[in-house]
Amino acid sequence: MKEKLLIVEDDEAIANILKEHLEKEGYEVNWSSTGKEGLEDFKKYKFALAMVDIMLPEMDGFTLCKNIRWINEDIPIMILSAKQTDMDKVKGLKLGADDYITKPFSLTEVSARVEAHLRRYRKMDKTLISNGTLKFKKDLIIIPEEKKVTINGQETQMTLKEFELLQLMAQNPNKVFSKEELYHHVWDSIDLDGNNTVTVHIKELREKIGDSSKNPIFIQTVWGTGYKFIGEKIY
Repeated sequence: MKEKLLIVEDDEAIANILKEHLEKEGYEVNWSSTGKEGLEDFKKYKFALAMVDIMLPEMDGFTLCKNIRWINEDIPIMILSAKQTDMDKVKGLKLGADDYITKPFSLTEVSARVEAHLRRYRKMDKTLISNGTLKFKKDLIIIPEEKKVTINGQETQMTLKEFELLQLMAQNPNKVFSKEELYHHVWDSIDLDGNNTVTVHIKELREKIGDSSKNPIFIQTVWGTGYKFIGEKIY
């Protein structure tokens, strides 16, 4: 099976050159022209590597890298950018990118770096762990592929947004998410009513998994900031 790569680049000419070259190298390539589209595609398909430009419409590359890393902490991310300052490179790497290639670039060099990152990713062999079932004490089980959650052995019905909120936080335990970050990631939007929307969904989510805001075992409120997942994972 061909490994699937994601290219997020708003310059159609550059994207087509990369896509054609990498397809000749034997990869399956998906092209997204905006940051928001890139995130939507990343949620929808299973990729082995992501290549992201910084200057993107709707959502910049730095924000996209952060969102991708929340979903999958292991997938290689390569930044392709005309920005060459050390500050931009450091920022990209701190947000989870594995590599930073400045434009213009050599297609031969891109191929070599892609293969090197994929070789490391294959050796890590964490795909099943990253995308598989999440089990926590107090009998909470999250099954991402089936969009299914059980508590005390019983499946609990929840909306897609509630599930995505729970999955995002559970895959990033003890990370404090602001309401703005949760809304931006799950709803793919920035809206004045976003904070209230997140609050309502968290309230419903807590009720469905039998959690308490006063004595939480799964979702803890970080006053003045947002929420974090504190459930104890079973390995």
